[in-house]
Amino acid sequence: MKGGIIMARRSPAGRKTHNSHMLEHDARAALIREWLTRELRLKAARIEPASSDASFRRYFRAHCAGRTYIVMDAPPEKEDVRPYLKVSALLEGLGVHVPHVHERDVARGLLLLEDLGSTLYLERLSAGDDPEPLYADALAALAAIQVRGAAASAELAPYGRAELMREMHLMPEWFLARHLQLTLSADETALVGETFEFLTREALAQPAVFVHRDYHARNLMLLAARNPGIIDFQDALRGPVGYDLVSLLKDCYIAWPRERVVGWVSAYRARLSAQGGPAGPSAAQFLRWFDLIGVQRHVKVLGIFCRLWYRDGKSGYLGDLPRTLDYVRDTCTRYGELAPFGRFLEAHVTPGLPGANARATAPAAEPRA
Repeated sequence: MKGGIIMARRSPAGRKTHNSHMLEHDARAALIREWLTRELRLKAARIEPASSDASFRRYFRAHCAGRTYIVMDAPPEKEDVRPYLKVSALLEGLGVHVPHVHERDVARGLLLLEDLGSTLYLERLSAGDDPEPLYADALAALAAIQVRGAAASAELAPYGRAELMREMHLMPEWFLARHLQLTLSADETALVGETFEFLTREALAQPAVFVHRDYHARNLMLLAARNPGIIDFQDALRGPVGYDLVSLLKDCYIAWPRERVVGWVSAYRARLSAQGGPAGPSAAQFLRWFDLIGVQRHVKVLGIFCRLWYRDGKSGYLGDLPRTLDYVRDTCTRYGELAPFGRFLEAHVTPGLPGANARATAPAAEPRA
């Protein structure tokens, strides 16, 4: 999972990011101030942390003569801003609202971006706002990306077999073995492998479109004009039509009743069909695409959330594991091909998750290998 560029956002460890007073001892922050004032001729009255993310990128909000900007800080020895710039230009060309890039210094890993504010979709949805207008805007933007983005998607790398399988194999490594402390039998290992093969075949059979890869309520900003603002798109690929839709509607951070989700999926397919997009031969087929790529995504996320704790010491995602697992369990009950995997989850995974989370979050827990 990736990070964001707004102060209100929870950091991946569930904590606030650096305090402002720490910036005076931060060499990169000093570089940012020098870049703004000496090279860009912007008088920065105040620079404050906006967010960090799950990579080495950080974001600062710069207050300059009555206007604010976001500065992306991506140390070049650890992060490359060029993928961000490429995808930003592609999405901006499709007419959706991504942070406009005002200035760039690729060699030093600095970008001056439009400030999209500090109101996350997740914040408002969690506060009880009506989801219908919020999702209507998000789904309209997604349709624009998928329908208008056919040519743009050709400039992206494919979301191919190797990527799909590599992502899913994070689950047995980090979620099953490390977090749940499970040792799989030969038959169970074979079952997991067969399930991953099935999910990969199904994913590759879907029409390929421009895929954001993290299109969900923590990466959508609520804006007064041209809503939503879309962030964290730098890892975009060309892949399954259902992927971003399931990221949004089966969000790892907030869940909706199945009936409501199916209604949104049906309305989205109708929108795609009306606009000449890849709506599939039937509503049932489109829903199958949606559900099955959701299992691939959520299997991956189970591994990623645990890796963020055990490798990176970031515990904030562990509380989202039960919701993510529930999506997989539910889909396994709906498709016969996944029934054996579902039985494995019910017998060996679901019962052990509360205890595993309790062990991981105990005061003496040690995350690192």
